[in-house]
Amino acid sequence: MQARLSKRGKVMGVTTRYREARGVWVVTETSNGKRHQRTFEAEKQAREYAARRHAELIEAEFNGTMGRQERRSFMEGLARWVEEYDVSSQANSIQWVARWFEYHAPGVLIGQETLDAARRMQKEVKASGKSQSTINNRTQVVKRVLSLAYREWDWIDRPLDAKLRKPMPRNARHVYLSEDEIRALVAAIPDHREVDRRLVVMACLTGLRRGELLSLVPSNIQDGRIVLRPNQTKNGKARVVPVPDEAMGLLAELPFPTTDTRLRNSFEKARAIIGRPDLRFHDLRHTYASILANAGETMTTVQALLGHSSLTVTSRYAHFFDAKLDGIQDKLPRICDQNATTAEASKGLKLIKR
Repeated sequence: MQARLSKRGKVMGVTTRYREARGVWVVTETSNGKRHQRTFEAEKQAREYAARRHAELIEAEFNGTMGRQERRSFMEGLARWVEEYDVSSQANSIQWVARWFEYHAPGVLIGQETLDAARRMQKEVKASGKSQSTINNRTQVVKRVLSLAYREWDWIDRPLDAKLRKPMPRNARHVYLSEDEIRALVAAIPDHREVDRRLVVMACLTGLRRGELLSLVPSNIQDGRIVLRPNQTKNGKARVVPVPDEAMGLLAELPFPTTDTRLRNSFEKARAIIGRPDLRFHDLRHTYASILANAGETMTTVQALLGHSSLTVTSRYAHFFDAKLDGIQDKLPRICDQNATTAEASKGLKLIKR
């Protein structure tokens, strides 16, 4: 397809070519003085996409909508998110997604094109043998950018993040520490790493992610609670987590004078000392949830404290709540005659008369 001049005298159009060095088809879109590219493995997909975008460009110009709202690329959104928010807890996933988009979908615009690219990314990650949790973590990066593009930046006129699914992992980890194991883990951290010891304790007592803990500043502490701002959480929503009175002293020095690497090193050495090389720092968050459930808290309370987007996510701890079902039958009213004969029962339960 040949490029042409728009009514404003700017070059616009869509071209398709095969890039032999990489073995992919490249569709180049030029509009509003800017150029965007997208790659495809199959020629048919590339040409179908090019034809659709060419028609959309012509329609947009005809309806006078060209230039009203500049279309932004996914990488622009990713960069803005990293600049405006504390994303330390998702750094690894963000870096991986950035590399994938730079290589497989350079210049892809925020919109349906991003959804298409993200779904290809999901398939590739799954085909590589990665766990569903890893797939979900990387998918969440794309969902977050799409969410901000609609809800905060007004880059798109309809929400798209919900169109990307994150199935519950079938291989979800169920690793929870007992109180004795927590004490042993904390004791295994040497005195000269006392700051890291405090962080491990706080993770068990608040369920905060490693990145959330490291992002804490004095203004996050209010009336015996940790108040996380939207730019500090994984889902971009504020969260309030109560802190035990005896643990408030652990928050006297904020931000914690340590680094992610230093904390990781302390934790890995401590887990080796207690003979639990399988432990991950995130398991302390699971441990917090198990402590709450065993203490009698409801699933909705655990959901709120962990900052889960839905009860579906919290349901991984459902087995802790099942024990509460025992004995419920004894709390129900006695409204049927337990001495009814089998013959009577076949006609319906005989209600007890007052």
